[in-house]
Amino acid sequence: MNWFVNDRFGMFVHWGPYSLAARHEWVKTREKLTDAQYQPYVDHFSPDLYDPAAWARTARAAGMRYAVLTTKHHDGFCLWDSDLTDYKAPRDLVEPFVAACRAEGLKVGFYHSLIDWHHPEFPVDGTHPLRDVQPLPERDISVYRRYLHGQVRELLTRYGTVDYLFFDFSYSGRSEWWGGKGPEDWGSKELLAMVRELQPDILVNDRLGIPGDFVTPEQYQPSAPMPSPWEACQTLNGSWGYDRDNLDYKSADLLVKMLVDGVSKGGNLLLNVGPDGRGRIDPRATALLARIGGWMELHERSIRGCGPAEYPAPADCRYTRRGDRLYLHLFSWPLRHVHLPGLAGKVRYAQLLNDASEIRLVSTDPDQQAQNTRMGGQAPGTLTLELPVQRPEVLVPVVELFLE
Repeated sequence: MNWFVNDRFGMFVHWGPYSLAARHEWVKTREKLTDAQYQPYVDHFSPDLYDPAAWARTARAAGMRYAVLTTKHHDGFCLWDSDLTDYKAPRDLVEPFVAACRAEGLKVGFYHSLIDWHHPEFPVDGTHPLRDVQPLPERDISVYRRYLHGQVRELLTRYGTVDYLFFDFSYSGRSEWWGGKGPEDWGSKELLAMVRELQPDILVNDRLGIPGDFVTPEQYQPSAPMPSPWEACQTLNGSWGYDRDNLDYKSADLLVKMLVDGVSKGGNLLLNVGPDGRGRIDPRATALLARIGGWMELHERSIRGCGPAEYPAPADCRYTRRGDRLYLHLFSWPLRHVHLPGLAGKVRYAQLLNDASEIRLVSTDPDQQAQNTRMGGQAPGTLTLELPVQRPEVLVPVVELFLE
């Protein structure tokens, strides 16, 4: 887990024929499209502007250190030249992605859907586009299971070292979907054993329905540290695939706060982009990632290699810690002072991380009475930082505290 808990920040890429529909990656089931109705997107998926080197550079510049590509999403369409199906891209799109990641020093990750709405033996259930068709077609999931295992074997034997595998997803017992599927349907134990045999050092998530190496809260931030390594997967605008008319983009400062919040609780952030049908990352996404990268350029050491701190953070702040460095992230900027419980006598120096300018340390007598311009004493053990009135022009200001 060393690289994973050190790097903290990765890029998720959702891309496929649904990018041509440009209205969410679940468009096939949301609109109950038949294979024939979905076929125009497959026929016209010809990404002439696909430049994985540019994707990798964008990720690296944003401060990301690993990237995860959807090799196959729920629609069943494959981005590599699988020997097991003709339902695939006109050329292998995975190999240049892997090469581009390695050239930029990024760890390589694959997403692979356990669900397949195209395979003729994947049983229809409550997630399936044909869920309202009567009578339901009879299908044999054991046939599909062999196909699933065979495709995973292809992915893990053709591209050298694969660092990360994100399966998606088990849903047996989910009340919103009838006929849900779980570990027995996927042959999860056997599948995971094969993965471990083929790629002994790979990290695998928890969505096979059996324990994995890390857990994957999606589209929410945990309110507290989780009991095992975790990674929040998040979108820029609520959609994983390219969604042309969705303008609900998160702000750059909110995205940085989500990253900081996760690290302060021992977690990672996997932030998604959905390239368009020609293979280009949306300029709105690129601009947001560039702003995050500008912040990371100055504040990387408050994220990389950091984890939770044992001290309680002040209101609207987050701590991260690495060794004898404690990082105070100020989500809102107070007037002149911020009080740090439990840190009196434990900090030898403090500075703003963006420019290394000193922040003065103030200790007051707990019994000091407030009078006019004199600040009252704080609780015993409290250290006070004296801040400038002007907030630094960064997305989230950070004070670096050097601990005794």
